[in-house]
Amino acid sequence: MTKVGIIGATGMAGSAAFKEAQSAGLDVTAIVRNKSKAKDKLGDSIQILEKDAFALSHDDLANFDVVVDAFSTDPAQAYLHVDLTAHLISLFRETQQPRFIFILGAGSLHTGDDNHLVVEDIKKVPGAESFINTPINQLAELHFLQDVTNVNWVGISPASSFVAGEASDNILYGTEELLTNKDGNSETTGGTMAKAIVKEIQEPSHKQERFTVANG
Repeated sequence: MTKVGIIGATGMAGSAAFKEAQSAGLDVTAIVRNKSKAKDKLGDSIQILEKDAFALSHDDLANFDVVVDAFSTDPAQAYLHVDLTAHLISLFRETQQPRFIFILGAGSLHTGDDNHLVVEDIKKVPGAESFINTPINQLAELHFLQDVTNVNWVGISPASSFVAGEASDNILYGTEELLTNKDGNSETTGGTMAKAIVKEIQEPSHKQERFTVANG
């Protein structure tokens, strides 16, 4: 049975991925800072590794087939997205296991006739100064990963709006372009992201690259 560890399993994306992995029959462990919070959110009988993500060691993660990074943090400390990714990669240089799946942002996708980065549009949103650090740093996270050729990783970006919700019956897949559905909406629910993650775990189709998913 495939062993999966999910960092940040109590967050919106992480909890959805955890529940979807459970439903798919995967051997899934919540990697969290607070065991009681995880049990309250995910159930008393779940497997838990209680540890700060930045304290995780090689031995903590070596027995997992796949580790999902669903870490989230306040925009004021958005640089931690890059720092955690660098930490995890550093533990497993020159290896193929575990396989890392990083949940990235939409800001690193391209859009428009001029193929500009979505983060440039986000910067123009009223009040963006309160959250812009997150897409900027998740773009830097992807740039870091794109230089990593000796660790087995894949990244997944949501659409413009990444919100809690059930999976779409029609999941759209892409690579570098921002996705929109037939109604012009660009949204990914947590359930859709979770479905895409579990599908990628069970049927790997990407390596050392990023893809994107959206609700159809």
